[in-house]
Amino acid sequence: MTDTIFGRIARREVSVPIVAESERCLAIRDIAPQAPVHILVIPKDSYASLNDVDDPAVLGDLLSLARDVARQQGLADDGYRIVINTNRDGGQSVFHLHAHVLGGRPLGWPPG
Repeated sequence: MTDTIFGRIARREVSVPIVAESERCLAIRDIAPQAPVHILVIPKDSYASLNDVDDPAVLGDLLSLARDVARQQGLADDGYRIVINTNRDGGQSVFHLHAHVLGGRPLGWPPG
């Protein structure tokens, strides 16, 4: 269990606009967007990173909501990127699992 800003948002202790919601996850706008559309999808339950998830249904819901958000934001036809950073060397800075949905412009490769 982690206590981060994302955990507090998931528990509704911090109020932010919710872009979309599913049974297990919430989608919110990133406060430091790296693309015209940059939305975070976070599980309601707390997992420090992808390494800590033992329930495949959580991962399925995370990716399904990310896809749905991309569609809702008009990204599906032109394309978008889903990123999950894991641990420090992977670029994770908030230790509550989350997926980034990025789009709205051509995204370069390699990303890092």
